[in-house]
Amino acid sequence: MIREYDEKATSALFVMHRNNKLFCGKGLRTVGSNPINTFVYNSGAAQQVVIDEIAYNMPPLSILPLVSNQHFVFQRPEALTAWQFNREFYCIVDHDAEVGCVGFLFYGIRHPMFIKLDKQAAEEMTHLEKVFSSELQLKDNFQGEMLRALLKRVIIKTTRMAKLQCESYRQFPDERMDLIRKFSLLLEIHFKLEHEVRFYAAALNKSPKTLSNVFALLKHPPPSVLIRNRILLEAKRNLHYTEKSAKEIAYELGFESPAHFSRFFKLYSGSNISTFRNL
Repeated sequence: MIREYDEKATSALFVMHRNNKLFCGKGLRTVGSNPINTFVYNSGAAQQVVIDEIAYNMPPLSILPLVSNQHFVFQRPEALTAWQFNREFYCIVDHDAEVGCVGFLFYGIRHPMFIKLDKQAAEEMTHLEKVFSSELQLKDNFQGEMLRALLKRVIIKTTRMAKLQCESYRQFPDERMDLIRKFSLLLEIHFKLEHEVRFYAAALNKSPKTLSNVFALLKHPPPSVLIRNRILLEAKRNLHYTEKSAKEIAYELGFESPAHFSRFFKLYSGSNISTFRNL
């Protein structure tokens, strides 16, 4: 079952999936698609999910946030509930002061993030399922705002639980963790053109050394490694899911030449481009 709220005047889109055997994410295979964020709620038994060709185990009673450029396929999608929304419906960047999820739940360092629910949280999420379902059957001037309010509740609830399950948030104040979140968002916006730590440090009003020290204190990989990994991930996505040539991908990802991109890919993936594409 798929239910949608589609506001033509603003292009705002909200979608709820239940008992949908076809639910999946096509990632870069969906050319020109409207960027969409997804919450997947697994109220049943554990099941496998393959995200960008890597298999993971999604625990029972858990929530998984996903973003538009991720390719994902679930073992039993009909057993899941998912909520999807685009920027026009609710912009998590513009409303970060309200929900605090950007650079953490979405576009964060930890990929993927499975947030486990206790019994009370699971009961609340099941209740919200029913409220969403009922609201999506109504058609009046208040529907959009009601759905946004319900979505905001899901985001805040999930963010709270995720922070309680994150060792760094338990050990360090939100102010320090916000630096990590801001870096993660900047990286998602600029990684195709900006490959040096100094750019991100300057944008955060920090020196490269100070930024690296904060990441080390929080036991995160260095910023340089995170930048490299994000570029490599996008390269792999393009090689797996698009027909773009290595030359096109190289220039799209900000490399000076296809040869430079080829050396980078071989060094950090352990495989040359043609071999990887034929896997």
